[in-house]
Amino acid sequence: MLILFFLVLVSAAAAREGLPQKFSLQGKTLVYDTETDVTDGLAEITEEDVAHLRDILKQSPEISELQLNSVGGSVYAGEEIAGLVLEYGLDTLVDGTCISACVDVFLAGERRRMTIGSSIGFHQRNWPSEAVHKYYRSERKRRRWATPFEFGSWIYEDTQREIYEHLSYMVARGVDPGFAIETLRTDPDGEWYPSRLRLIAAGVLRELRPGQNP
Repeated sequence: MLILFFLVLVSAAAAREGLPQKFSLQGKTLVYDTETDVTDGLAEITEEDVAHLRDILKQSPEISELQLNSVGGSVYAGEEIAGLVLEYGLDTLVDGTCISACVDVFLAGERRRMTIGSSIGFHQRNWPSEAVHKYYRSERKRRRWATPFEFGSWIYEDTQREIYEHLSYMVARGVDPGFAIETLRTDPDGEWYPSRLRLIAAGVLRELRPGQNP
């Protein structure tokens, strides 16, 4: 029994040392920090992080909480990471800042907390013109867009669908519908940082897991 316990400790220590950039372990809390000591232009939420997180959670079943510090990144990577948080039933904790795609990840938590001095920010989603142009050129044949105007019509429909899905996700995670709508008021180049009391009242912060008694 003692040998087995020792092997478990050695295995856990090895797992901590071998974690990819942006990730570290503190007991049962996995820290996901895209802002501190990150190099090579990777200071945001990326699709590579999804694969890394999936592997870490498979190898470390003791993890019960994901600690976040990120100003966002890929919307789709954020949604995938949020899906993993839901799948593994993790709690979430903001220690630093959490903006944009990071908020999707945070809202996936069962118990959702924020340390003193930290902040959660909201703004409208953005699709830079260069990325729009690149997408149009790569997809126009497959989607049979004869003109940029047909592409523009598709963007209009797709944007409405995306906003609907995002608001539905927030409400499903217990966020007040009026607050969810209000998160759309700030332009992509700015951020809205509600107070802690407002975040609690709106259901963004949740000190207890659903069904847990105080």
